[in-house]
Formats: sequence, C-alpha cells, structure tokens
Amino acid sequence: PSAALRLAARRLGRQMMRAARATWPHPELDRLAQRFPKGAHQPVVLGLAARAAGLGADDAAYCSAYEGVSGPATAVVRLLSLDPFDATGVLARLAPELDLVVLDAVDAARRAVDEGVDALPARSAPLLEVGAEAHAAWPVRLFAS
Repeated sequence: PSAALRLAARRLGRQMMRAARATWPHPELDRLAQRFPKGAHQPVVLGLAARAAGLGADDAAYCSAYEGVSGPATAVVRLLSLDPFDATGVLARLAPELDLVVLDAVDAARRAVDEGVDALPARSAPLLEVGAEAHAAWPVRLFAS
C-alpha cells in the first residue's frame, strides 16, 4: 500500500526493462513497456524478463529471492562498512532458506493457476511500508527503495 514503494517499484521496473530489452529483445517486453511508459512494477518486469531469457519458474523465483537478500547485504557493506566477504558469507548460508522460499513461491504460483489468487501467500511487512514512507520524506535519501 505504500506510495513510496509503488513509485520505487515502477522506477526499478523501468530500469530493469531497459536492461532486459537490450539483453533479451522480446515482443512481450516491448508490449509491456508501451502499456506502462512510466514503468511497470519491477516484479512484473522481472517475471517477463525471465521468460524472455528462457528461464523457468524456478529460475525466475531464484532471481527474485536473491535480489531480495542481496540488496540489503550490499547496503550493510556501504552503510555500516561491514566486510564484503562477511556479507557474502551470510548470503551463502541463507541458501537453504532461499531454496525453501523458491519452492513455496513456485508451488503457490502453480496452485494459483487452478485456484486463483487466493492460493498466493499474503505475507506482509508493515514496518517496511511505514519505513518507506518516512524515508521518502527525508531531504537526503540513501536508497531508491
């Protein structure tokens, strides 16, 4: 529901769209870009880019899951001066949990084809929404999202 996160998702989607169209030209990417000239949401672009690249559902889910943990890992290196190898080690140790997240996501997506969107998980992180809105009001922002 956060307007700041929606804006960031569109901005990140627009950037990813540029990269995807340059790397894997595909008519579906072109159609999505034309339909949403101000940017489609990044998760939608990621899914379509994965398809354009010839990836399956598992690969697309891994891309999304890795992006979800690698961004914060990069941030702690930049903001807190943590050792990059320590941050990478944390990411490596998260691999079993990411495997479970991917399995859950792909299973839910496949069930949603038959059962509808109610089969999709509805997890939330309200503090991320509140934090995003507060961050958007800062005069100097650290990150886009």
